[in-house]
Amino acid sequence: MSDNPWFAALITLFLWWFSTGVILWRVRVADNGTAQDHLNSVVIGLPLLAVGILATRASLPDLSAGGIYMAFLAALALWAWIELAFLSGVITGPNRAPCPPFLRTRDRFWRAVGTIAWHEATLIVTLLALAVVTLSAENPFAFGTFALLFVARISAKLNLFLGVPRINTQFLPHPLAHLASYFRIGRITAFFPISVSALTVFSALLLERAINVTHPGMSVGYSLLTCLCLLALLEHWFMVLPLPDEKLWRWMLPATKPQKDQVEDANGL
Repeated sequence: MSDNPWFAALITLFLWWFSTGVILWRVRVADNGTAQDHLNSVVIGLPLLAVGILATRASLPDLSAGGIYMAFLAALALWAWIELAFLSGVITGPNRAPCPPFLRTRDRFWRAVGTIAWHEATLIVTLLALAVVTLSAENPFAFGTFALLFVARISAKLNLFLGVPRINTQFLPHPLAHLASYFRIGRITAFFPISVSALTVFSALLLERAINVTHPGMSVGYSLLTCLCLLALLEHWFMVLPLPDEKLWRWMLPATKPQKDQVEDANGL
């Protein structure tokens, strides 16, 4: 496996785009079917979970470039399965109702937490498990990758809750349609500049390590994390800048089938 940092950056960019597109495609296909199709998606995706677990274990003693890529891909596989389960409405939270209007921010926050509680718990348990198994391992990059994804996602969710000018709700599947009522489209809050500043600084720190570390495998690892952090930063700016980012994946997705047609298909009409 190449230890060229530019190759690592290109791999990260491709996987970010391709894996997001594949998950959105599968969720849209299930959306055009029945509720059972969403559960089927999660079952079909179980090999991702298995690969993530096995690849994480295999990567732990291996600090070569190949081992680093394996750890990175393992974390992405674990993350992808959990996200698929969330978008399919299988692992979400106890609250599946839209947000009532005119709630105080505190009450709205706790109701919003209830919509994603089991999903967040699954992510936290996975993160803790990775922390335990990589604690004394040679290769910690499975944990580092998953931790970066987790922190960036929490930051994005908080910004969506507090308020940003642009929110793409067109990719929300039917099982998560109620989430749109917890988003706030409006002016940014003080949390947004804090978020992007933190991601910018962390990207710079990761880049510094990628440039100055002498171990070739570690250089690949930090290059992967640098690019991933920069992509997380870009996703934050997509919430503010008038850029048609949805076009990156919209062309891949089948048209949404009207609800009436779905009911007729389910009834065999």
